Amino acid sequence: MKVYFKYVTRIASKFLLVFVICIISSQCFAQSSVNDDKVSNFLYLKRLSSVFDFVQQNYVDEVDPKILYEGAMKGMMNALNDPYSSYLDEDTMRDLSDTTTGKFGGVGLQITKAIESTAEKPAYVEVSSPIEDTPGAKAGILAGDLLIEIDGKPTPEMTMQDVLDHLRGEVGEPVNVTVRRGKNMTFSVELIRALIEVPTVKFGMIGKTGYLRIIQFTPETPSRVQDALDSFAENEFENIIIDLRDNPGGLIISVVEVADKFIDEGPIVSTKSRLRFENSVYNAKPEKTVVRNKPIVVLINHGSASASEILSGALKDNHLAYLIGERSYGKGSVQQVVPLSENEEIKMTMARYYTPSDTNIDKIGIPPDLEVKYPEFTEDAEKAYVALIKSNEIDDYVNEHSEMTEDDIASFAVKLEESYPDLPQKLLRRLIRMRVQKTQTGILYDLDYDIQLNKALEILQETSNFKDLVASTKTLKELQEEAEADNKEKNTALNK
Repeated sequence: MKVYFKYVTRIASKFLLVFVICIISSQCFAQSSVNDDKVSNFLYLKRLSSVFDFVQQNYVDEVDPKILYEGAMKGMMNALNDPYSSYLDEDTMRDLSDTTTGKFGGVGLQITKAIESTAEKPAYVEVSSPIEDTPGAKAGILAGDLLIEIDGKPTPEMTMQDVLDHLRGEVGEPVNVTVRRGKNMTFSVELIRALIEVPTVKFGMIGKTGYLRIIQFTPETPSRVQDALDSFAENEFENIIIDLRDNPGGLIISVVEVADKFIDEGPIVSTKSRLRFENSVYNAKPEKTVVRNKPIVVLINHGSASASEILSGALKDNHLAYLIGERSYGKGSVQQVVPLSENEEIKMTMARYYTPSDTNIDKIGIPPDLEVKYPEFTEDAEKAYVALIKSNEIDDYVNEHSEMTEDDIASFAVKLEESYPDLPQKLLRRLIRMRVQKTQTGILYDLDYDIQLNKALEILQETSNFKDLVASTKTLKELQEEAEADNKEKNTALNK
């Protein structure tokens, strides 16, 4: 009985200690001004330390202090409600390092995941961009698709680290994902993990048009873009298409160097923060400009994010390019990785970037000057698409006919259309072509299916005065001001 009483007394004393600390903290808060941040910070840290010690000493099981520490760190970063700010433990650091250095075993999907999951809005994994020539891209997964299950496990129940652990792994091993596209289309795909080498640039000529596809902005991107421009010059190019579709971004220094090859004066991008040292303006240098007085079309879509939006926004605001495609993703923030020790870091949003017209596009995106969207599926077409994917007819046929030519692809598409009349032949040819390319290097462009690229070529060929066309477009600042004015007018009308 005495032992029990002493135990209860000891526990009560510790509860009393925490209670007293809370009372003292409350009194200090009451006595200090709201703006006294130093006092507030000290008291919050004191409370955290007290709770940390109390849990360690009194929880029913012995607790590894590292687990409590990492949990607190993750909770602190999650409390920012910013998908781009996070605590990076040793495993996550390795994943980030793999992506940065450009080689890892995985499926080749750039993904995001909401921190909070609710019944109304489950935290599915969203594909921001498939990486070209990887298992995910070759399987036909698109930007905006949701991964609702991975290996049978619902993704809302998974942490981002769980997702990465499932998608990455041994090269040659399979992973099954269930994809939701739009509201009703759901299908499963088996992806075979491959060595993912993050690509950067592909280029070639389409007639007299230099076609430059920038896949991601890495340290090598500016030199590879220069290789492309040198090649275009040797082929006496007349105009350029810069394809930024499904480009998830990359390094701000890299995109600034690329933009400088097209912009000869003024700001390319600026960063703004409450920290003075994070405020920067990146200006163009005339001596670095390579392309002048050439018509430029930029292709963007929902998978164009971050650094690719910096380039497209800079060219648009400077009236140097005409944008075609779909509204971009809308990531206008800048992250820094801050090391805490050899085995841990935090990645945190430190600033927002602004285009030359002093506009931030975070959560808004960049609208194209000419919107070109792929036709939406009808309900019957959705059902037919899911049935075709589940049937494995394309995979089975291509496995038996490994050396298919374009004529073979067209013939098989005609045959498939008999079983799937709700799917257009162009789409069927595209699906077959993508399967054929699983064992080949991906083609540079697909003029048979790519309506956005075809529209870009049409604009370049048929516009008599391209300079006037681009000059007539509005800057991002003008577009946002118009949108704000329209919203204000609508709200005024509703309140009357």
